[in-house]
Amino acid sequence: MPIRSLVTAVVLLVFLAGCGSKKRTTYKKPERTVVEHTRAENTPPGEKDIYPMPEDDGKFVTIQITDIQDYIDTFSEIAQFEMKAYGIPASITLAQGILESGYGQGELTRKTNNHFGIKCHTGWNGAYESHDDDEKGECFRKYNHPMYSFRDHSIFLSTRARYASLFDLRRDDYKGWAHGLRAAGYATDRRYPQKLIDFIERYQLYKYDREVLQEGYSVKREPKAVFYTQHTVQKGDTLYSLSRKYFISVLDLMELNNLKDHNLAIGQVLKIRTENSRQ
Repeated sequence: MPIRSLVTAVVLLVFLAGCGSKKRTTYKKPERTVVEHTRAENTPPGEKDIYPMPEDDGKFVTIQITDIQDYIDTFSEIAQFEMKAYGIPASITLAQGILESGYGQGELTRKTNNHFGIKCHTGWNGAYESHDDDEKGECFRKYNHPMYSFRDHSIFLSTRARYASLFDLRRDDYKGWAHGLRAAGYATDRRYPQKLIDFIERYQLYKYDREVLQEGYSVKREPKAVFYTQHTVQKGDTLYSLSRKYFISVLDLMELNNLKDHNLAIGQVLKIRTENSRQ
């Protein structure tokens, strides 16, 4: 090849590489390496966590967000990761994050990295922060990095029976998900579904769902068998210990057995809902 042609080819390659390098880095990852074969908390037995989080280095990370589009650019990739791992539409995750966190500008989000307004609930052993919401001084989960909030959001939805029907929807059915979240009790605001849909359509968030599906992920989860078993309460049993044993949330245990409080009696028979792992 003549020298001039070779130089031209090299310049062209450098130019193309430079163009590719302008793509925005979506979110700041902790410097520590990914922990291999780590199973996310509450992941059903036998289900491998195919997208384990990098190990928490204990440092609280603050990410500056300027506007809604900046929020989308920053967190769209991790929303797609969560869609691949748990089946929740990336568009829904992003829209909820925008709405619940005030696109990262809300007071609660800035001091906790909690992008979905998830409260502590019974059994939460992580860091927390008190914040005035529906009531004064409510307990909210706190994370050192926003991506742990995104993962906890996925676990929160995928391990509670009240949201199980959502996972039978097509993975690109963002309207069904928006209405289903409100119907399942995620929010009391009557306009909650429409607010999510407005964000999704205004900013074309559905394109992130399509990108995931184009990679070969199914548009609908295969039907999963649901099983029920029984547990006879023994000395030392608590709702929390049973939730850990059977991989079911305390709230779901209470709802399934019509419990009004956390008190259990020895010999009491509890109904336990289980299911095989989701794809």
